[in-house]
Amino acid sequence: MARFIARRLLQLIPILLGLSVLLFAWLRALPGGPAQAALGERATPEAIARYNELFGLDEPLIVQYFRFLGRAVRLDFGTSARTGRPVTTEFLERMPGTVELSICAMIFAIGVGIPLGYLAARKHGSWLDSTSVIGSLLGVAIPVFFLAYLLRLLFAVELGWLPGSGRQDVRIDATRITNFYVLDGILTREWDAAWDALQHLILPAIALGTIPLAIIVRITRASVLDVVNEDYVRTANAKGLANSTVRRRHIIRSALLPVSTTIGLQTGLLLSGAVLTETVFAFGGVGLALYDALFARDFAVLQGFILLLAVVYVLVNLLVDISYGYLDPRVRVR
Repeated sequence: MARFIARRLLQLIPILLGLSVLLFAWLRALPGGPAQAALGERATPEAIARYNELFGLDEPLIVQYFRFLGRAVRLDFGTSARTGRPVTTEFLERMPGTVELSICAMIFAIGVGIPLGYLAARKHGSWLDSTSVIGSLLGVAIPVFFLAYLLRLLFAVELGWLPGSGRQDVRIDATRITNFYVLDGILTREWDAAWDALQHLILPAIALGTIPLAIIVRITRASVLDVVNEDYVRTANAKGLANSTVRRRHIIRSALLPVSTTIGLQTGLLLSGAVLTETVFAFGGVGLALYDALFARDFAVLQGFILLLAVVYVLVNLLVDISYGYLDPRVRVR
């Protein structure tokens, strides 16, 4: 297992290097360039020339790239053109919001998806099975932003049951410790702040968790159907074991192996920035920051946030591989 982990860690190096090259080239190809974005209305040809000379943007691209790479290793991505704050500081302040939203979305997807997929497999060919399959197809097909707008219109605007924007009511004077608003409310025993933050999470979490929910339902259903027909399940039934024992020890445990991999990969995708969902609900996470930076042509934020999110996604995938290796005895033996 140690050799497997070491090999996976070494494979991260060329992936991140390749991503840094693509990201560097893409941002340099955007119209306007960093100088135009930073100077705004003051971007005269003379001011642009002075800016490029000051920050080394007039040097060869290969020199600029290696300078960027050296700063990236030190987690120094410059400062935001909009706020004047370090990009890494902005990311660390925004990331807890996206993590909090992603956790809630995955709790929703797992809590509904696994039981529904299991019941659909156990009732194979019934109306429940057909409904779950159709629902999973619709869940993947409906755009996230469209569902987010529908949820906000119905539950926030028309019914007024839940808040439709933000992470917390601005009138609440909450204490910040970790920037995880629900956790901060619990740690400080400010229950009204924790409850309000949780209410703000419900609608965006449902919108964001719909696609993982649909995928988990389909994977769980297919996995359970495959396991039910295995020889060891038929042998367990022939021995006269109780149905609950067969389901718990043989069917569910084996069927959850591919489901666990799917959950890990979907979590990595959610953590890599729920741009559309956060934009619709004005949820102050990494996704909304990327949206604002794109329209403001804040190249430092775009460059830093995308690369840091890629690192997060790759690390989550690594944890998924390691977890699967411990869960699956076939990988452990090899």
